[in-house]
Amino acid sequence: MKYCMQIVTATLLCCIAFTACKTVPVTGRKQLNLVPNSMIQALAFSEYDSVVKASPTLMQTDDRAQMVTRVGGRIQQAVESYLQQNNMSKEVKNFKWEFNTINQNIVNAWCMPGGKVVVYTGLLPVTQNETALAVVMGHEIAHAIARHGNERMSEGLLISLGGLVLEDALKNKKQQTQLLFLGLYVVGSNLALALPNSRMQESEADKLGLIFMSIAGYNPEEAIPFWQRMASVNNNKTPEFLSTHPSDATRIKKLSVLIPGIKMHYFKN
Repeated sequence: MKYCMQIVTATLLCCIAFTACKTVPVTGRKQLNLVPNSMIQALAFSEYDSVVKASPTLMQTDDRAQMVTRVGGRIQQAVESYLQQNNMSKEVKNFKWEFNTINQNIVNAWCMPGGKVVVYTGLLPVTQNETALAVVMGHEIAHAIARHGNERMSEGLLISLGGLVLEDALKNKKQQTQLLFLGLYVVGSNLALALPNSRMQESEADKLGLIFMSIAGYNPEEAIPFWQRMASVNNNKTPEFLSTHPSDATRIKKLSVLIPGIKMHYFKN
């Protein structure tokens, strides 16, 4: 009986994975996409509003905030135009773009599903210029375009819930779903699945980010000196195999290979 249940469970998981398989724009990679976009965007917009309201956000009269908005707007317009030209406008359907700068000494930026972007002022001394900022914002926007948040949440649901109570989790276990979205839901298969996939998503966002910044008119070659500066301020000594991000050295090596081709095909100066 137990063996039969294992077979049934495995079959159901295979069916779920097959029917929920989507394609990442531009790269063409197949990904798991179980969560309705309307749900994940509602969670994202709510969390984004909470963070922004509780943070020391710069006014748009501040030069730093203006630069963040300018870079974000250029990349947004370039991405939307590119997707429209390639019959992929649906990928940004219902996006509600927003760019905010939080005045905190944190070397970070992020983009929620649906186009909600935050840049911390602590990042700006490392970017040093507008083009390097485009490296970061292109990367973060790429996460949203590629729906990496949905993919990660879908993987977490499958790992933690076995896919058998997915509908119940989405409809009735709102708190549990919220925790999973926020990355607080710890899964047992973290090292086996979640971390490697996260590193893969980071590399994919690197590639897409270079493409997006290039079609927006920013030279992708700036990515190398920027990541070299990041490496010099990065105090995280976590081994790469235990990290959700590729090491700075790995990232720089991969970007160096990608940049010439991307610059040739996408860069508009």
